[in-house]
Amino acid sequence: KSPFIIKPNLVTHPSRDVTGFACTKVDMVEALLGLVLQEHKSLSIKIVESNSVSKFADEETFEGYGYKGLEERLKKEGFDISLVNLSDQPLSKIKFDGLYFNELELHQLLIESNYFASVAVAKTHPLTNVTGVIKNLFGLLPRKNKPFYHSHINNVIIDLNRFVKPDLCIVDAIVGMEGVERGRTRRVNALIVGKKPVSVDATMARIMGFQAERIRHLVIGEKYGLGTLNPKVVGDSIDSLTVKFKPPSTLRPTALID
Repeated sequence: KSPFIIKPNLVTHPSRDVTGFACTKVDMVEALLGLVLQEHKSLSIKIVESNSVSKFADEETFEGYGYKGLEERLKKEGFDISLVNLSDQPLSKIKFDGLYFNELELHQLLIESNYFASVAVAKTHPLTNVTGVIKNLFGLLPRKNKPFYHSHINNVIIDLNRFVKPDLCIVDAIVGMEGVERGRTRRVNALIVGKKPVSVDATMARIMGFQAERIRHLVIGEKYGLGTLNPKVVGDSIDSLTVKFKPPSTLRPTALID
């Protein structure tokens, strides 16, 4: 039976998350699992993250953000759940005709059939303007030295989304942040949910006060069928939720012009 893979954004070690809002709150993942497990009690749950420059996806990191406690509680209730470091074996290589990759090396879990949820936080980012469900998949790469990919970041994250094809995309914009690991927090009180990563992140960008059409990876992603820059929004209007975030200090115009 295909597992349900949840990728939270655990971008840094708990000791470095000075605001407490750099990473996906365990409460968000627990609420999602509460809904899913009501209907699918025998589902195999995998909560995944990889090593990066500022943290290992180890027990200390998972415990610090509350995911170890969540795993233990659900196991006691009889559910099949585990925490997975995507930098560990088994890793597999697979050919991929991407914008950057012609071969992907990923954890075997990601290559096999699965149902995949990207659960991110609304933040700004100096390389991609904003970081949401699309950029969250950068954390699928097993390599610890992820800055290796930074010069091609837009193509890299679109390749990963094209390969994985997230089934469920959630952005926690209840409290967002101007910055990746640290910065000014901004209360938005919004939760953005959809099936297409570009559609969700374009909506997030607009709520943050940015023009989705000027964000390179969103424009590329739309071209490759990952959603639309102008999705139909159900619920609160974007205008009623908009909180203007300060653009990242290294922001350059990144609109894609053919």
